[in-house]
Amino acid sequence: MSEAAYLQVARDIREQVSSGQLKPGDKLPSFAALCESYGVSNTVIRAAMLLLKAEGLIDGRQGKGVYITKTPPR
Repeated sequence: MSEAAYLQVARDIREQVSSGQLKPGDKLPSFAALCESYGVSNTVIRAAMLLLKAEGLIDGRQGKGVYITKTPPR
């Protein structure tokens, strides 16, 4: 069984943070841009963002966007 799309997106963003490609304070692309980049629906991106937010990796700011808050544990 393959991994759910939202888990793949969340894993990819975690890896970008771990590798230093994304750093704390960096703003993530818009939901629309992420949908296009990953070839998935808004629902998939929303689920990935909820997971990353629950992990404390990202924080959404109303009207400002979604930002990386910290480096994930290794």
